Amino acid sequence: MTATFTPPSADRAASAPAAAVPRRRTRLLSLPEVRWAGAATALFLLALPLQLTGVPAWIWGPLYALAYATGGWEPGWEGLKALKDRTLDVDLLMVVAALGAASIGQVMDGALLIVIFATSGALEALATARTADSVRGLLDLAPATATRIAPDGTEQPLSVAELAVGDTILVRPGERLGADGRVLDGASEVDQASITGEPMPAAKEPGDEVFAGTLNGTGALRVRVERDASDSVIARIVRMVEEASATKAPTQLFIEKVEQRYSLGMVAATLAVFGVPLAFGAEFSDALLRAMTFMIVASPCAVVLATMPPLLSAMANAGRHGVLVKSAVVMERLGQIDTVALDKTGTLTEGTPRLVDVRPLPECALGEDELLTLAAAAEHPSEHPLARAVVAAASERRLDLPAARDFTSAPGVGVRAVVRGRTVQVGAPSRLLADPEAAGAVLAGELEESGRTAVLVVVDGSPAGVLGIADRLRPDAAATVSALTVLTGTAPTLLTGDNPRAAAHLAAEAGIEGVRAGLLPQDKLGAVRELEDSGRKVMVVGDGVNDAPALAAAHIGVAMGRAGSDLALETADAVIVRDELAAVPATVALSRRARKLVVQNLVIAGVCIAGLVVWDLAGTLPLPLGVAGHEGSTVLVGLNGLRLLREAAWERAVGEGSG
Repeated sequence: MTATFTPPSADRAASAPAAAVPRRRTRLLSLPEVRWAGAATALFLLALPLQLTGVPAWIWGPLYALAYATGGWEPGWEGLKALKDRTLDVDLLMVVAALGAASIGQVMDGALLIVIFATSGALEALATARTADSVRGLLDLAPATATRIAPDGTEQPLSVAELAVGDTILVRPGERLGADGRVLDGASEVDQASITGEPMPAAKEPGDEVFAGTLNGTGALRVRVERDASDSVIARIVRMVEEASATKAPTQLFIEKVEQRYSLGMVAATLAVFGVPLAFGAEFSDALLRAMTFMIVASPCAVVLATMPPLLSAMANAGRHGVLVKSAVVMERLGQIDTVALDKTGTLTEGTPRLVDVRPLPECALGEDELLTLAAAAEHPSEHPLARAVVAAASERRLDLPAARDFTSAPGVGVRAVVRGRTVQVGAPSRLLADPEAAGAVLAGELEESGRTAVLVVVDGSPAGVLGIADRLRPDAAATVSALTVLTGTAPTLLTGDNPRAAAHLAAEAGIEGVRAGLLPQDKLGAVRELEDSGRKVMVVGDGVNDAPALAAAHIGVAMGRAGSDLALETADAVIVRDELAAVPATVALSRRARKLVVQNLVIAGVCIAGLVVWDLAGTLPLPLGVAGHEGSTVLVGLNGLRLLREAAWERAVGEGSG
């Protein structure tokens, strides 16, 4: 364990930005899709009350017309471009249906359809932009400059892009590393959580590998550059996220899978309904009215609403319980997963080191509280994560910590201080004990075998006890693993960058059998793609930068929100805002419930549309009755979908998710 006493001062404030990653955010109104959708919505909301209150049409009519233009020109233009490629886009069909509705007096219905589609496009554009922001922001993890040591020993500040393989750089305490390389001289601890997900800083000494973007601790390091900046691990993470997002299969709602056939069939049928009677001598106005009636009753409005309300209601219900599902497509896909891959640190665990064992050695004659008091007092001036865990444990036990004198620290070794006139050392057992067979070393080995990080306490030159520190399993982790096993029929797999021993211990505690440890981000991505290639639909649950490529490549990516990195939160399809792991299986169960309602609604909508179409073709369907039947079926499926807004729907999903 290492530590350096730094009193609260401007120095600490000055070092804070080094650990923070600037957030890059696309402004909402900078996206044209958002501006057009906002304008269309505002115009619709202005026109609707005017129409309903009986204001003359010449006042509200132009407002509706502007809503059609602002919200419909872009999907209409995209649809026309699709026609050029000999495909019929459903957005174009919606615009045509909206214009058809307007042509026979149903102006408000058409405007509402335009607003819905414009808003959907704006949300998709915003999600895409925010993901791109996070990918670009990831590059800010690596500093812009580094300190190169010239052959004559002088220090030369320069841009990271100018570093070449073989250069030697100096990394001072608290700085981020500017390049991937290997330690030549010095000792320190490096926070590698952004790369490996390890909860504890890793001790580094000559010969150890280090990564760009990771945060140096309290010692100075001289590092030989071994990779070009464009080929660093952090740069490769950026590329993997971009590639995985670009190659991920296009997502479609269930009804969109038949949009081409439905669209072509509807257009052909409408033309036939208009052209055939006209060819046999029917009046032009009568043929046009019948064709427009057919277009209205056969339009997919009810089918679209058959799909959306259940999914949107499920999204809203999940949102009330701390789960942000980013789109209706995501809500649908959540119910399709059959395999789950879980990250360890910050996902299954709390992500914060905690003292879990206090083991005094019999020969030292100290009790647990006295041993912890001496260790915590010596560690109190330190800012090391393990030191904070020891001090926090003493605070929880309400121990009175005496002042420490003559505090010193040695990177990679530990701390030394005088407490109550006794010299106390706290640090790594391997550095403080020369005899690997000593009682303290044996006890430390036992704790490490059980997945703990062992910290030795030496008092007046004699080993006094060992402290065990671990990242604690979330209280609901085991129940979540069991629930996901029941839902998918397959036990989850643990994918972690942590060491195999700690991973195996935690997996056993959580009830997981499949463990893949020591994984770098590209290894996690490879594991997910391997599962996907075998025909599985994988849901990845993670929280860190190192999880982002896997989150992007998976069928569904879910991020833990409270401590999740910006990149993970933006790359993921859903975010567990309150960090309640048990919400994951509940949301999957709610998605499956929504999918069942979608099928019910499609049956209802299909029967109603078929009945009205047959009536219009075989007889004479009055336009008002056709509109009433069409709107009635739309309302019916909408209300059926809204059932998932009820609290009982979430409670039922929780019950299904718990097996």
